[in-house]
Amino acid sequence: MKVLLSTDGLSPENSFGHWRRTIIERIVPVELTNLSDKPFQGTLEVADIGPLLVSRILHGAIRSETTSETIRRHAKQDTLHVCIVLDGVVTSTQNDREAVQSAGEIVVLDHCPTVIATAADSRVLFIEIPRIRLEQLLGPARIYSALTIGSNLASTSLVTIFFNELIRIHSHLSPETADRMVSVGSDLLVAVIAERLAREMPEPLYQTVVLQRAKACVENNLGDPSFDPSRLAAAVGISVRRLQQLFQEKGIHVSDWIWRRRLEVSALRLADSGYAHLQLGTLAYGCGFGSQSHFSRRFKAHFGMTPNEYRHASKMRAL
Repeated sequence: MKVLLSTDGLSPENSFGHWRRTIIERIVPVELTNLSDKPFQGTLEVADIGPLLVSRILHGAIRSETTSETIRRHAKQDTLHVCIVLDGVVTSTQNDREAVQSAGEIVVLDHCPTVIATAADSRVLFIEIPRIRLEQLLGPARIYSALTIGSNLASTSLVTIFFNELIRIHSHLSPETADRMVSVGSDLLVAVIAERLAREMPEPLYQTVVLQRAKACVENNLGDPSFDPSRLAAAVGISVRRLQQLFQEKGIHVSDWIWRRRLEVSALRLADSGYAHLQLGTLAYGCGFGSQSHFSRRFKAHFGMTPNEYRHASKMRAL
């Protein structure tokens, strides 16, 4: 890895400002607070391995907060951060879940309001990974974000060892080999997260994985108006009846889940200025609705206002 920033040699009054600017440029816009009375010290090493952005950070005690405002200042919603604690203690709070990680433990963090606090001399490996690599097999990141993946799991050690070795040798790999190694590492991450989820939930691991795969499959096919429970069941290799049982155990019918996700995604796009140029019919079809009238009817029943009203209200809130 190459050293992107070291506070060695920087004046004490300027070191934390340099650190903050570099973290914002490399990782994500955040609000940083130095929790120590001593002059701030830190080292940031980086490596780009295939599609992965890897950062190894050694620093003093700090508090890092990602807010809705800072999130709007970056375009990284297509990635997730995998945090592997090498030394020290890290506390992460996200989605009403607080997790404390010590050396050898892992946590996945989504791009949503988050607070991270680290002890002095903490050393952490941040791996920015394409969201799709995890969500295709595990479902939405909110299910497992800020969930401590403990060092008591043997697979946790495998993940840590693998990525440490990949970082050490990546400069000697061809681009094709590096991509293959990234795929191997992604599969290891999926396996350890699935194992952790199996311990979190009372149902067998098989049922958990199948349900998350089904939800991920829904996300990948929301724009297809013909996608229904029969096609979903075929995609994950189970019967429609068994699929219905898995969803009903979570308190929702599979068809309702598909339509709810279509409505939620359409609402996000209506509120996104990047989609402001789209006519409602085009936006509706892109979210899996067969017609604009069907879209408007379902949207108003769910959100209490028409798509046009929702888009206008979102625009006013953004001003």
